[in-house]
Amino acid sequence: MTDLLQLPQKSCALRVVPQPSDANVHGDVFGGWIMAQVDIAGSIPASRRANGRVATIAVNSFVFKQPVFVGDLLSFYADIVKTGNTSVTVSVEVYAQRMSLTEEVVKVTEALLTYVATDSDRRPRALPVVE
Repeated sequence: MTDLLQLPQKSCALRVVPQPSDANVHGDVFGGWIMAQVDIAGSIPASRRANGRVATIAVNSFVFKQPVFVGDLLSFYADIVKTGNTSVTVSVEVYAQRMSLTEEVVKVTEALLTYVATDSDRRPRALPVVE
């Protein structure tokens, strides 16, 4: 069992419970649905760092470590691992709290995504200087 409190350097960007419409007939949540939630979670610190709009430009890695089931409480931890002139790379880890009597928590997914800051014309723009 993993304790979510053992992740002090991680920032919880998103929490969600998958519904039956997010899963196949056997109750297994679609990988594509999880990928979409990871993208949303990763965009939160990226857009904060960019101080505005960002666009996903790369999914550098994506690993499904455990299945996700309808009713699991998913917590998405997202942190910036690298910045460039216009880009922000974010690590996202997803933990599922199984809604059973044991309240088991397991790491179900990890991913690395890169976003680019964009202007109002959706063209790349420089990240603001951090002081």
